[in-house]
Amino acid sequence: MTGDQFGMHEQDFVVPPMPSAPPPAPADGARAVAVAVLNLSGIGLGYALVRRWLLMVLCWVATAALLLAALPADPDGVPVFAVVLYAVFLVLVVAHGASVGLRTPLVWPGRAPLALALGLVLLLVPAGGAVLYDDARDEAVQQMLLDRLDRADRLVTAAGKQPFSTGEDGFRKALAGYRDLRADHPDSRAAERVPARMKTYYATVGAAYARGEYCEAIPPLTFLRTVPATLRGTDLGELRTWPDDRLATSLYACGSKALTGGEATWTTQFGELLTTFPESGPAAKVEPAVGSAVSRGEKDLRGDDPCAAVEQLRGLGSQIESLPGDKADIVAALAKDTQRAVDSADAGTYTCGVDQYQDGDFKTAQTTMTEYASAHKNAGNAARAKKIAIAAEIAQTVPAAGRHLPTTSTGGSISVTVQNDSPDEVTVLYTGPVTGSFTLQGCGGCKTYPWSSTITPGFEPCSDSGRNYPQRTINLPAGTTYFLHKPKGDSLSSPASDTAKISPGYIYTECAYTTERLGSSF
Repeated sequence: MTGDQFGMHEQDFVVPPMPSAPPPAPADGARAVAVAVLNLSGIGLGYALVRRWLLMVLCWVATAALLLAALPADPDGVPVFAVVLYAVFLVLVVAHGASVGLRTPLVWPGRAPLALALGLVLLLVPAGGAVLYDDARDEAVQQMLLDRLDRADRLVTAAGKQPFSTGEDGFRKALAGYRDLRADHPDSRAAERVPARMKTYYATVGAAYARGEYCEAIPPLTFLRTVPATLRGTDLGELRTWPDDRLATSLYACGSKALTGGEATWTTQFGELLTTFPESGPAAKVEPAVGSAVSRGEKDLRGDDPCAAVEQLRGLGSQIESLPGDKADIVAALAKDTQRAVDSADAGTYTCGVDQYQDGDFKTAQTTMTEYASAHKNAGNAARAKKIAIAAEIAQTVPAAGRHLPTTSTGGSISVTVQNDSPDEVTVLYTGPVTGSFTLQGCGGCKTYPWSSTITPGFEPCSDSGRNYPQRTINLPAGTTYFLHKPKGDSLSSPASDTAKISPGYIYTECAYTTERLGSSF
């Protein structure tokens, strides 16, 4: 055999390339559903079973992005746009997975029903995650509400370190926080803790009372009485009436302090006490406190400043009269205190006038005594009040006339005749051992003297023997008597005075006349 006959001939062999994907399988609806359900879990397992690795990774990325947006759990939940985008993505991968799975054989398991069952089981993962997320979100909500409660608590603590006028806004904001928790989230742990927090709230707001600062305690305690209306439906228990006794006590203590100190604000506190808590123990103390104040004013009438006591009693009378009240016994007792204050003030006016006179305030003393005598004509001191008014008027021109307080003595053994050589009616006032006044009619035919004539040697008024001068004779005791003559109805004339030292055995004459210059001379 030759090599040519039996030799092997070389031939070229070509290996065909491996297919990029399994060959299309017959259409299988169950398999399409299985792949779609497996993709519905969000982890792209359907794509894994049909060897679509990049699409599986894309599912992982999308699910991871959703988790980043959702975690940690927020009270507001997952942002809506993230949920919508992810839902659209799931619809697309489910539809696409069904399309791919319709004619693509599975890597594992080979049977579509088993894959479908696996897909249904895997749906429990996102379902369970959703349940856990809801629980986490609920806890986040609870923590958020507890944070709100804590912020309200901090507001109360901060406001409690300030005067109520400064911290009131903080207290109101804290109360609004408690109210919102109870109204908007009644089943939350924070809302359940609000009633217990209110004990601290009340104690902090009303701390001034605990410190014995009763006037400062009135506004916060008044505010606390409005809290139950703000927290409707909240069981505050004893806190509902917690401020009442404390406020009543504070109103009395503050009003009593103001009353003792002579401040006018006491009527506000006592008035509110009698109106708001008429049956309380402190309200029963109001009338005795007022009665004691009237008694102190009456005692002060005998002190160093009776005029101030008169004004105090007059003020008390009007203030007591303004007090409101519904209880008949208290109203009747207060009415008696009012009348006692008014009567004591009227009676004390005389004492006040004497004090003004002795202090040298003659003008005021004259007014005081004139008004007293006019208003109390039947009073035992009315006659002397008139004499003190006369002496006070004289003393305004002749201060020496006010050295001694006039008495009610009358008459004397020495005659003094006063004549009027003036065309004007003249009132004559005198004081000394005795005090009085009278009026002389104007002299018909008399005239006003030129001023120059009054300084001429030998000038003698009331010397015309042929003229019948109006005159009056009074009897005075020995001693110094001060006279004041003032024209009546002539506002341009000034009163003139004379000081006479009267001794027994003499007859005295006084003469009144008018000069051409402003004023009168005697």
